[in-house]
Amino acid sequence: MPRLRQAVIAVGDLDRSVELLRSGLGLNEPFADPAVGYFGLENAVFAIGDTFLELVSPTRDGTAAGRLLERRGGDCGYMAMLQVDDAAAARSRAERLGIREVFDVEFDDIAEAHLHPADIGGAIVSVSEPRPPESWRWGGPGWPDRSAPGTVRGLTVGVADPATVGERWREVAGGPIPVEFVEEPAEPGIIEVKLDLDGRHLTLDPSDLARIGG
Repeated sequence: MPRLRQAVIAVGDLDRSVELLRSGLGLNEPFADPAVGYFGLENAVFAIGDTFLELVSPTRDGTAAGRLLERRGGDCGYMAMLQVDDAAAARSRAERLGIREVFDVEFDDIAEAHLHPADIGGAIVSVSEPRPPESWRWGGPGWPDRSAPGTVRGLTVGVADPATVGERWREVAGGPIPVEFVEEPAEPGIIEVKLDLDGRHLTLDPSDLARIGG
């Protein structure tokens, strides 16, 4: 069954945002992945249980994340990474729906493709097949030792046509996913990240990381 494995937020000031999450949520030391430099980004990946919350910030002009930050006028939801049983099958389903890919990669321990947000709707969506399923390359070496108790339990995504976009995400993923779709015709995107942290049910507003709702 598909599951939400990682939520990604684009931020203008990475150091400030990392400090907000560590102080506000009690998260542990994040992993900085040098490989995201390929996209003109720097990042911080927090492990929460066996799920992940990632912050990305542009380091050069012309990045997709930088353009999104400019359009939104500040920090915002960026990407949903869905773990699937078979990435090749998910990619085939996306292709049948006319959804373009913007990136793909395959290593011994993961196969993954990123889907165009204009086609799937709401955000960039990654379909990821980690091998073995309990592993997660993007968490960095030794991520279980840095993990805070809890889970990234879901997202809220605002789009113009929630029913259509929700069905598209589920069809590509191959089953139900913990993502709620609500009507937001003006600015589609991830508007909430839902967390369980050591028994606390919290919502995180990507546009204002200092505002954490219970």
